[in-house]
Amino acid sequence: MSGALEQRLQELHGIGASEFEALERLASCDHKCRAAELTDAVHLSQSATSRLVARLEREGLVERAICEMDRRGIFVTLTEAGARMYQEARPTYRAVLNETLGA
Repeated sequence: MSGALEQRLQELHGIGASEFEALERLASCDHKCRAAELTDAVHLSQSATSRLVARLEREGLVERAICEMDRRGIFVTLTEAGARMYQEARPTYRAVLNETLGA
């Protein structure tokens, strides 16, 4: 399933499953969450999540900001382009899951 999902997301939207999961998490938490929460949501190590966020940031899909309340904390925010990418990729993600799992 993950191979088909990865392939379809990549060919149709230029993102992988981890990128989609990060965008989905951000879309579901008012377009902004702590980097640590994102790490838990995408099931990657902290360093792998940091690299993932850096890729998404280079593509203009997310932005990072320091938490004003706790200067050690980092927030990741979904940009308009990121929200658009999520909306475009979501039907593809759901279709592959339905095809693979027969739901």
